Amino acid sequence: MAEKAEREGAAGHGSGVDRQALDEVVRFTSDLIRIDTGNAGDGTCRERPAAEYVAERLADAGIEPTLLERTRGRTNVVARIEGTDPAADALLVHGHLDVVPAEPADWSVHPFSGEVVDDVVWGRGAIDMKNMDAMVLAAVRHWARAGVRPRRDIVLAFTADEEASAEDGSGFLADRHAGLFAGCTEGVSESGAFTFHAGGGMQLYPIAAGERGTAWLKLTARGRAGHGSKVNHDNAVSRLAGAVARIGEHEWPVRLTPTVRAALRELVALHGLDVDVDAPDCDVDALLGKLGPSAKLVEPTVRNSANPTMLSAGYKVNVIPGSAVAHIDGRVVPGGEAEFRATMDELTGPEVEWEYHHREVALQAPVDAPTYAAMRAAVERFDPDGHVVPYCMSGGTDAKQFSRLGITGYGFSPLKLPEGFDYQALFHGVDERVPVGGLHFGVRVLDHFLRAA
Repeated sequence: MAEKAEREGAAGHGSGVDRQALDEVVRFTSDLIRIDTGNAGDGTCRERPAAEYVAERLADAGIEPTLLERTRGRTNVVARIEGTDPAADALLVHGHLDVVPAEPADWSVHPFSGEVVDDVVWGRGAIDMKNMDAMVLAAVRHWARAGVRPRRDIVLAFTADEEASAEDGSGFLADRHAGLFAGCTEGVSESGAFTFHAGGGMQLYPIAAGERGTAWLKLTARGRAGHGSKVNHDNAVSRLAGAVARIGEHEWPVRLTPTVRAALRELVALHGLDVDVDAPDCDVDALLGKLGPSAKLVEPTVRNSANPTMLSAGYKVNVIPGSAVAHIDGRVVPGGEAEFRATMDELTGPEVEWEYHHREVALQAPVDAPTYAAMRAAVERFDPDGHVVPYCMSGGTDAKQFSRLGITGYGFSPLKLPEGFDYQALFHGVDERVPVGGLHFGVRVLDHFLRAA
């Protein structure tokens, strides 16, 4: 009964997708979850079975897929759908096929079962991001059945290796196959346009218009090796521990980027607060305390961050090692790299070296662009009571690699979610799942946006 009401309610808004598309988005999500593409970052992941699944469904709809590999088994799929306006810039729609690993013993339902229980699809990738892959497939297959063509060229990319370095995925495509993305000026992918319940019945739909940069660091301290019972003032472990403690305790200053400032302005207005976000003396931390649940959308991105995550030193309890190593997960707001580097130099001091283990740029996208307006309109068409707001992702996506081609990236993988469904907590979490109704909403919104963009 609830499913029937959901269908009829959406139909009242004039959705163009057919019943087959609604069925397919659920089936495709479930099928893709059953293909274990767990990526531990050690090179053992093989996305090819999922890539072949995607390619078969594109080909069945008359869309010619190209399969590309840098490393055997690490397969990417790229396809282009020709638009009706040859003068229009092309739009990239991308989603990754790999997922983070999952331990079945920790889950209520096997993480690679793709089981549908009480109108919810369970499994690793249900949120991050085989759901979006399935939405894209369902939408473009509907176009093929209905004889629909989008206004602008749509380039589809289903990538490998996003959950690690992206070297076998979007990095490889951007560096070695740039021609496939000719004409693309903007792109959309994961982590945006999901229902965020802000309290008091307020429903927000944050659309990502930026990402913090990635700064994964390796710290190395060196000292004098020796017996654990002897006095040693050149102890590498002590030096490293001091640096790690300073980094973990450091309070980074607020640095508002245009995207985050725009988000705060809209949230202040929606919450009816009398606060001037642009005032030089605006206390951002105090403002966050007034925003209730909405603060979660912006709190991680008002400043740089650096969190110690790994330590390695020594091989025996009574031996002082000659070196010790730590790893830091650093994230950098757009424009904040110089401050980040200077702060790391200060916190590590002269006796601990640091270097980038992995580094990617921070991104910003305009929130006054026609494409952003089209995303907003598509969401509001199917949820008129929802409020679209911009936000900056605390982490990163394949948009970083595609930015090398001059492609401006947005996070837009729409989902209608019930209150109490913690979308962000399910990223890389246990019992990852997505409501069937959310997938139906998503494919409708995505279809409408991609036709109008």
